[in-house]
Amino acid sequence: MHRYRWTILALGTGAQTAYSAVFLGIPVLAPALQREYDLGLTQVGLAIAAANAGSVVTLLGWGLLADRAGERRVLAVGLAGCGAGLLVAAFAPSFAVLVAALTVAGASGASVNAASGRAVMTWFAREQRGFALGIRQTALPLGGMIAALILPPIETAGGVRAGLLTLAAGCLAGSAAGAWGLREAPHHEDELADIGHPIRDPRMWQLAIGSALVLIAQSSILSFLILFLHQERGLATAAAAGIFALIQALGIVLRIASGRWSDRMQIRIAPLRRLALGLTATLAAAAALLSAPLGVLIPVFVAAGALSLSWNGLSFTAAAELAGRARSGAALGFQQTGLAVTSAAAPPAFAVVVEASSWSLAFGLAAAMPALGAFVMRRLTV
Repeated sequence: MHRYRWTILALGTGAQTAYSAVFLGIPVLAPALQREYDLGLTQVGLAIAAANAGSVVTLLGWGLLADRAGERRVLAVGLAGCGAGLLVAAFAPSFAVLVAALTVAGASGASVNAASGRAVMTWFAREQRGFALGIRQTALPLGGMIAALILPPIETAGGVRAGLLTLAAGCLAGSAAGAWGLREAPHHEDELADIGHPIRDPRMWQLAIGSALVLIAQSSILSFLILFLHQERGLATAAAAGIFALIQALGIVLRIASGRWSDRMQIRIAPLRRLALGLTATLAAAAALLSAPLGVLIPVFVAAGALSLSWNGLSFTAAAELAGRARSGAALGFQQTGLAVTSAAAPPAFAVVVEASSWSLAFGLAAAMPALGAFVMRRLTV
């Protein structure tokens, strides 16, 4: 059983990767969606935000259900529903149907956030939890990297429909694997401390709000970098997607490294706040250099993008440890709800700022948010 925890980690990471590829794959498909449905930038922002918007109303419920029914059922049912929603999106006859189907897919697939995180959290002791959840959190950049590498040639060969069908297949495969392999962790008395419902804990609110502010910068980069480089700087979609994939690869390394770092320090928030301040500095530099030669701009954007992906595992681990094992599903659902609200609101808001003013102002405002988030979390000691 001791070795089986690594199987749990692999299954949880794989399931989260399949879901992450969905909401990071839509930005990769954004230029094709824009052509297919004749969309403006604000409409593209709505399509990008749809999956996250759907998850807003279900994340906490999925977390509570995971605490009661277990991770295996919640993950398998939710990811299967996500795959079904993507099948509908692939054959959507209009933009409205596309957005509705992506919203349903996001609402259903959100089960994987709490279920896979809870599974990993309960199988690993505290001294290895930052590392284990750091690996599990590599699912987001891993999903983004896979989407960036495979979706452009798939879309070129088969159109938007082929891209969405590919994402659906990944979710259905993740559902089947989770149903087959996930198990409940052995009972450990020292892991059952329960500090009460997360919604009543002010520390959870500080963590959720602070993390959401940091996420605004991440969402801005991941949602619009490809479109900016393609439309404003003339890069081919495949070349821009290659830069996006590099950011994801570096993000994978930084998520594992930050988890190890926090395990050594035996604290999560202090490293998170330092990474947030680094993100503010690099994204502010990128905002100031948007008209600079690509040889100058792209390395700065890559650094900002990689830092934007580095911190999520620390926030995730802190949420689970604040609540204890008995409430970890609810805690992760609550925290992820705050992040989903931000992920749903940030892309349309970013697009509105670009259309009303400039890309520089939009990225500059996004750059200020992680520093504000670090300030909000300054009193947390977990």
